[in-house]
Parts: sequence; structure tokens; C-alpha cells
Amino acid sequence: MTKNEKMKPEMKPHIGCLNCGCGEIREDKKELLASLRTRIYQGFGGWYIKRNDKTIYWPKPNLEFNQYPTLMKFELQARKTRGDWRAIVELPLRSAEYQRQGKNRWVLVKSGQGFA
Repeated sequence: MTKNEKMKPEMKPHIGCLNCGCGEIREDKKELLASLRTRIYQGFGGWYIKRNDKTIYWPKPNLEFNQYPTLMKFELQARKTRGDWRAIVELPLRSAEYQRQGKNRWVLVKSGQGFA
């Protein structure tokens, strides 16, 4: 894949835990998008942010939930700094990868079963 190439949207996300679901996902036309209100947290699994295949944010696992930044923080950074931005979640029963494909558009491009 070349730098900044848009990946094909994933339309069938793996939902591992029926109690939790995929709360960050919102449907928009022919894509599934991550809500910009999504907290980028860490604990027993969680989120991290990459730009051009380099991890630029890995949250500390000991914060209160509301202390973690939202995806909007990284959206604002991405508007100023070009590149291939990804928001990645790795949870016990589910994983997902979102690629920024334009202003306020973090598109689901990969979905999996998690690490457990």
C-alpha cells in the first residue's frame, strides 16, 4: 500500500462481547465510522494511535476514564499534520482499525476477534 492510500471500508465488524457491542461505531452511507467522542483509553486492552506506521500515542493504563483524550484530539492533529493516521483498538474479544480518510472520517478498515 502506498502512503496515504485509502483502504476499503469493512462493513461487517466482529462484535465479540454482546454486552459491550461496538459503541464507537456509527454508520454513514457505505462506511462504518468511529465517533470522534471515542475515548482513547488503555486497561485490559484498549486503543492507540499510529501515524505512518509509527505509534504516536499509547495511553497510560492508570487514568480515570474521563481523563483519556477523545479521538477528536487526534483528528485536530491530523488536520495539521498529513499522513496515514490510524486509530486501533485491541480488546480481549474484539479488535478494529480505523483509517482517517478525510475530515472527521475515521473509517473502519479492519475488524477481528481480539487477543483472547
